[in-house]
Amino acid sequence: MPSASATKVLITGAGGQVGRMILETKPADVEASACTHADLDIGADEAVRECVARHRPELIINAAAYTAVDRAESEPDAAQRINAMGPGHLAAAARDCGARLIHISTDFVFDGTASVPYRPQSVTNPLSVYGKSKRAGELAVLEALPERSTIVRTAWVYAASGANFVRTMLRLMRASGAVRVVADQVGTPTAARFLAEALWRMAGNPQIRGIHHWTDAGVASWYDFAVAIAEEGAQLGILPAEVTVTPIATADYPTPARRPSYSVLDKRSLAPFGLTPVHWRQRLRSVLKEIPNA
Repeated sequence: MPSASATKVLITGAGGQVGRMILETKPADVEASACTHADLDIGADEAVRECVARHRPELIINAAAYTAVDRAESEPDAAQRINAMGPGHLAAAARDCGARLIHISTDFVFDGTASVPYRPQSVTNPLSVYGKSKRAGELAVLEALPERSTIVRTAWVYAASGANFVRTMLRLMRASGAVRVVADQVGTPTAARFLAEALWRMAGNPQIRGIHHWTDAGVASWYDFAVAIAEEGAQLGILPAEVTVTPIATADYPTPARRPSYSVLDKRSLAPFGLTPVHWRQRLRSVLKEIPNA
């Protein structure tokens, strides 16, 4: 049973890979109420208000999102409902009950034309329906709850379970021993568990407000990421020793949604608060060790 001094936190999107890790890494002094999409549709304003009024949280962590990037191109209303309207509903409800809000956003708010890591204040220019809906969600949060909100942009998130790039690569590498992977999109892989741990660090410090960036450290293309998965997986014995990874161009793998070709995020704004990322390859090794038991 939580202590009388436990912080009451409402977690939305608790069924997704980030939401599950937020729950799994919850500090002992937190009393968490977890809502999956089945429990709460954040796109429904009245439902959000009723849920927040019932739980009376001191903090809301919003991990709910419409993340089907390509499908969003043909389902713009669904993406807008969850990614743009939903965060606005949560921010308004948080304002009414005096709560803080931590909202998770994405590198897809940028167009990828930069040559140095994007800073939190860098100009946004999303290329896709998904990216535009996520940027609209950021603006809705900032408008409704400017003094008590934290927006955390992250990128290339994966975990030991769920649908993600690492799990897809492992399946394809085991099945055929060869994959073709885009080599001209560059960003930073981010392990969901360690993103969740960083979010809890931010949750514990009300001074961390506004927009911040958080990924693991380092830079990689999707091709580099796949090569690392093959090498680390072989060392751990969860992949065959000889997996062929062939680099291809984005043009060779057309998708409905345009993606930024460069989306490395500058995380230095969180350094004064004691948050320093670890290199993505080290984090990948940690996650792959969980996979055989996932």
